[in-house]
Amino acid sequence: MHQMHQMIPEEAYHKASALGKRIPELEGILIKDACFSYRYAFFVIEGIFILGEPAICKDALYSYWYAKDVIKGRFISGEAVISKNARYSYWYAKYVIKGRLPDFMHNQMILENNRYTKDYVNFIQ
Repeated sequence: MHQMHQMIPEEAYHKASALGKRIPELEGILIKDACFSYRYAFFVIEGIFILGEPAICKDALYSYWYAKDVIKGRFISGEAVISKNARYSYWYAKYVIKGRLPDFMHNQMILENNRYTKDYVNFIQ
């Protein structure tokens, strides 16, 4: 008996990207992956992809990019994961918030005490 191929998020993204438009029936596949949810939002929808946010907010890099490139402002759901990475926290402060991080992220950044902490402190002064 012939078994149907299960599409993976990468394939769903490439199909939507090739068509250059939102494909609602593929979104259930895309939401399983932070990378392809972000790419779908940025390159295909060119806007917020609420269904993909639960996957995106589990990944610091894609949360930062989603905030910067798609929302063009704070992505509150992604801040917890961003705060675990000093580099992305610094970039989030500099390029998204354009100022001091929210208190819990600020405190985490100060505790990191690394190169990005120094850059962050210099930036917010």
